[in-house]
Amino acid sequence: MSEEKSEEERMAEEDLVRERVDHEGNVWRKVYAGGGLHFKNWLEQTIELCGEENVEVEETDATGLQCFEEGGEKMYRIWVKRSAEIDELT
Repeated sequence: MSEEKSEEERMAEEDLVRERVDHEGNVWRKVYAGGGLHFKNWLEQTIELCGEENVEVEETDATGLQCFEEGGEKMYRIWVKRSAEIDELT
């Protein structure tokens, strides 16, 4: 018998994802996780504030999240490269 995580557990796990370090040692901070029009709006605003070179998008697993599964939407994370200047903005 497989134990599937509840939607609340999946979202709680996503909330724990806050930072990552890339292969060059840069620290990235997650500023958004979601999809659809909200994602597009957040992405545009984040690029405007932080510059395209300081923003990365990662597609993430939306399995178990009913709103994404029913709508056939993908889920994304928006990451911003940490620096003193960027930290002041975000």
